Amino acid sequence: MPLVTTTEMFKKAYAGGYAIGAFNVNNMEIVQGITEACREEKAPVVLQVSKGARAYANHTYLVKLVEAAVAECPEIPIALHLDHGPDFETCKSCIDGGFTSVMIDASSKPFAENIEITRKVVEYAHDHGVVVEAELGTLAGIEDEVKVDAHAASYTRPEEVEEFVAKTGCDSLAIAIGTSHGAYKFTAAQCTRNEKGILVPPPLRFDVLEEVSKRLPGFPIVLHGSSSVPQDYVKMINDNGGKMPDAVGIPEEQLRHAAELSVCKINIDSDLRLAMTGTIRAFFNEHPDKFDPREYLKPARANIKELVRHKLVDVLGCAGKA
Repeated sequence: MPLVTTTEMFKKAYAGGYAIGAFNVNNMEIVQGITEACREEKAPVVLQVSKGARAYANHTYLVKLVEAAVAECPEIPIALHLDHGPDFETCKSCIDGGFTSVMIDASSKPFAENIEITRKVVEYAHDHGVVVEAELGTLAGIEDEVKVDAHAASYTRPEEVEEFVAKTGCDSLAIAIGTSHGAYKFTAAQCTRNEKGILVPPPLRFDVLEEVSKRLPGFPIVLHGSSSVPQDYVKMINDNGGKMPDAVGIPEEQLRHAAELSVCKINIDSDLRLAMTGTIRAFFNEHPDKFDPREYLKPARANIKELVRHKLVDVLGCAGKA
């Protein structure tokens, strides 16, 4: 099948109590690892491209990589989505350039300005058969060019969501309930340590999610900053020369619970980067004489594939839903 929008994906996810995995891509091996896992597990998927990824890999190369994945995996629905579009011009470029979904992130703006910017993107996107994700509330952390200090983060205010959706016409809404961008989502001071000495972050604000869901029944909600930061890959990186102390993510059981509610799309980025980086670091420590990129990218791709498979089956619940 050709590239699709997220409309039918989200309808089925909402009704079925699962979420679609939205994975950020920026090279061939990541695209292959994600889509091979989705094909084998018969799972729909959103492949996301950020402004930074477009600057790194070039819009055309990324679109062609995704088109290749569609050709190789014709049996699964694949949407191509702009992650954290910073302005109308970037969203327009992606809409005109073959994307089926875009996010306009004006969440740092005042409420009225966020509505105005989002509505402009929605009008253009809908005229071209493309769907739009918007954001209310501000997540802390760093992801590509999105940088928000912890003191500037804010939870979504449920009392604003009905007006925002009605006035913008957006198709899905990213909300802030305590997730955070990057691998260093929380400071040690924000966390507690369990009996094994592992940092445990504060719980997500499910009360905010539930109130938003009551006000927007049937409407698809999105979670950003939802990487779980697998500790085995953090250890792999640190054991092989890396320095990532106290990197901690969102517990997977909390993400699974969110997927059982109104969250239809969960963004996962840092986990894949950790898997790739850890695998490559370990490979060079074990094979210091190797230099062929195919030799170290092959196991990295394989580990990305297995990590995605785990997310589809155990976290998102979307395996078998294609």
